[in-house]
Amino acid sequence: MLNTRFGIEIEFTGITRESAALIAARVLGGSYEYTGTYYGTYTVTTPDGRKWKLMSDGSIHTQTKQNGRKTSASGLYSVELVSPILTYQEDIEKLQELVRELRHAGGFANESCGIHIHLDGANHDARSIRNFINIIASKNDLFYKALQIKPERARFCKKMDARLVEKMNITKPSTLSKIEDIWYEDYMGARSTHYHSSRYHFLNLHSFFTGNHTVELRGFNSELHAGKIRSYIVLALALNHQALTQKSASAKKPQVENEKFAMRTYLNRIGFIGDEFKNCREHLTTHLEGSAAWRFRA
Repeated sequence: MLNTRFGIEIEFTGITRESAALIAARVLGGSYEYTGTYYGTYTVTTPDGRKWKLMSDGSIHTQTKQNGRKTSASGLYSVELVSPILTYQEDIEKLQELVRELRHAGGFANESCGIHIHLDGANHDARSIRNFINIIASKNDLFYKALQIKPERARFCKKMDARLVEKMNITKPSTLSKIEDIWYEDYMGARSTHYHSSRYHFLNLHSFFTGNHTVELRGFNSELHAGKIRSYIVLALALNHQALTQKSASAKKPQVENEKFAMRTYLNRIGFIGDEFKNCREHLTTHLEGSAAWRFRA
């Protein structure tokens, strides 16, 4: 599951984009330059030619810290770190190091900030995309509580649309073009629009059908905590692998008597096995109620 290529977007504030670019260039061993555009972008180019971008985002409530207290700040403090294409084995340690350095420099995430993970869609077909839709639909409630998705961000990462899920499972479309038609059915406007309304869901397929052909997961509050970000990336990769390899998936919501146990056993089933992922399991179950070890308690 760790072989799939991915990209990550991390929104934060607390420091300026130029400061963040300087830190990224130092950690990644590259150089940075101001490349402008509407988003006030700084681009960091690493020795292997990959480009990391530090961009502004209008949804971020910009702040900084003065004498230990958060205060309002200018638009220069709106920072969205956009990675190039990454792989887990080669890039996770360097990404975590960068996140730690940004936090140590004064960066932080507030309630307006989110994390988006893009997964390579090259191996997906109609079956696997239907699986992905059903997997997310069946686990929506558990994921939203586990990930503590804040009400302020819910409109940017809505749960799977019940009508879409129902139609997908009644018609069982066998081609990606038919799935695409169902995805856009209830929306007005051109499908080619970048900020299309259909994109604001936990599972975003607008990015799959247009542009960079990636499956995007948007259901993560932003963090500058390296361990939590790693757990989000592993979860995204595991869900993607489940969708690709499982013969079929049901959208039926399971009966959950014990949230923490249900999440732990599900994570084990999709690949979170062993000491390597112990911290990931802890991060993804800490906000759930119940016992991770026992389904039922006397």
